[in-house]
Amino acid sequence: MCGIAGFSNPYEHYSNSSNYYKEILNRMNLVQKHRGPDDEGIYLSDTFALAHVRLSIIDLAGGHQPMTRTYYHENYTIIYNGELYNTEELRNDLKSKGHDFLTTCDTEVILVGFLEYGPDFVKQLNGIFAFAISDERTNELYLFRDRFGIKPLFYSIIDNTLIFSSEIKGIFEHPLATPEVDIEGLNEIFSIGPAKTPGKGVFKHIKEVLPGYYCHYGKEGFCMECYWKLEACEHTDSYEETVAKTSFLVQDSIKRQMVSDIPICTFLSGGIDSSLVSAICAKELKKKNKQLSTFSFDFANNSRYFKSNAFQPSEDRPWAEKMVKFLDTKHIFLECDKLSLADRLTDSVRAHDLPSMADVDSSMLYFCSLVKEHNAVTLTGECADEIFGGYPWFHKKECFEANTFPWTMNLEPRKALLRDDFIEALHMEDYVRATYEKSVSETPKLYNEDKTETRRREISYLNIRWFMQTLLTRMDRCSMYSGLEARVPFADHRLAEYVFNVPWSMKYHNEVVKSLLREASEGLLPNEVLYRKKSPYPKTYDPGYESLLAKKLIEVIEEPSSPILQFIDKAKVYFFINTPSDYGSPWYGQLMAAPQLIAYMLMINDWLLHYKIKV
Repeated sequence: MCGIAGFSNPYEHYSNSSNYYKEILNRMNLVQKHRGPDDEGIYLSDTFALAHVRLSIIDLAGGHQPMTRTYYHENYTIIYNGELYNTEELRNDLKSKGHDFLTTCDTEVILVGFLEYGPDFVKQLNGIFAFAISDERTNELYLFRDRFGIKPLFYSIIDNTLIFSSEIKGIFEHPLATPEVDIEGLNEIFSIGPAKTPGKGVFKHIKEVLPGYYCHYGKEGFCMECYWKLEACEHTDSYEETVAKTSFLVQDSIKRQMVSDIPICTFLSGGIDSSLVSAICAKELKKKNKQLSTFSFDFANNSRYFKSNAFQPSEDRPWAEKMVKFLDTKHIFLECDKLSLADRLTDSVRAHDLPSMADVDSSMLYFCSLVKEHNAVTLTGECADEIFGGYPWFHKKECFEANTFPWTMNLEPRKALLRDDFIEALHMEDYVRATYEKSVSETPKLYNEDKTETRRREISYLNIRWFMQTLLTRMDRCSMYSGLEARVPFADHRLAEYVFNVPWSMKYHNEVVKSLLREASEGLLPNEVLYRKKSPYPKTYDPGYESLLAKKLIEVIEEPSSPILQFIDKAKVYFFINTPSDYGSPWYGQLMAAPQLIAYMLMINDWLLHYKIKV
């Protein structure tokens, strides 16, 4: 994986002040160096300025970027962040059309494919990616993003200059861009966050290339084109055929995503998703007389403080131990203590350039930093719940009937610490309602479906479009902050396209959650693991952690210069801290309850301070 950045102005001549613009590119690379610690490069022409930092995974010696090819006397240059899983098929097709290759990397395949097919070549790519290509024949810059937005790509257009970067911080290295937030951005933080409306960058003037889109920019202006989206299709396969096809797609996706010139590992919690990924990887490696490395995560003293609840019915470690024994993997159990968890909240803000999922993020960031000491590529079980309907809101009556995002059913907990005048200015309900209704209206539908199945489809679409995107963002920023490449086989677009149209009666066969995935995985896992009740990513139950956060927040609100004081009420904070927490009532998702709300406010304050944000 890598980091990309750059800028383009069709009316500029960068070569006239090359040293000045090269310095900007070098700064853009520097702030994203964590994404690519192995190599870096820049490219400057009259109209285009491109920067790249590289994490070497494929073709370690020959994949330097920016990469330029001359075609019919014109230069085309690419900077690329991602991984293709059908590189050989694409390369063979391009060779049959007379193209030669100087490297074995997927970067060159994409560039040559663009030369042969134009921007529509992106439709042939199976992978995770964000890349830019400068076309000096038409004097246009192209930006591409993968179908589910697994790899990030932000941009801003200021004074005819398009500035772009894998992470928002890269854009702010350009002198035209400054950190500002308006009422829309504040609603994204306080009303929607830690989720984010697709296409929005929260900061004023910052946007992101939408998943499944590419855009081009030149003298004719800026244009964004959709090259892929989920579509509603009638499902005609029998249940047996559906199980068989799902099994093939899952296994094929995992096997494809094992491609690497360096050793891979997996995250292994003992749940069905990570266990399935690990089982297939272990089986494939054993064919080569290799042993899979696996990692699991927990928190110090969790066995002492853990409380079973509807969201988290059991601890992971006993289940991870079962799978380690079953698969014979080289396993490492990782733990995070409360001090590291709290300290890494700041790092999480730096990784995201935004407040994020509190300690759900900071812990993942910490664990990824430890995994990177052993491996640079990992496969995870992320996205299976969104694709196969694993969350409670897919089948709980109150979530099913709610006219809002099912992972944030009630906005009142979000207001618990906010000033009354700020709440009134935000119009939170109106903002969330408008955002929700717009998303629901975009849901692909079949004309002959009944209301119940249509609602199932809406919830599935919302999960893929919103909740899955939040978790994919978390995985990218937390892993890449330490230069670790995390892959997500369940986000293969072929699998998502197919399962999206499978009727709920097949996904919830015999009223078993994720029954389609479970039956498609028969024989690959022990039955007790295969049918284990879902337990999400762990969080700490140590009461000392909440006390630590409360002390930090009191220090913040007692400091008169703290920027968050313009939004939160000191009296409400003291009341909240002195009220017993309810761990069973999350205000976002399944894990974010009272301690996470305190942590989120600390992150907002740090974010406002660090970026010197104008509001």
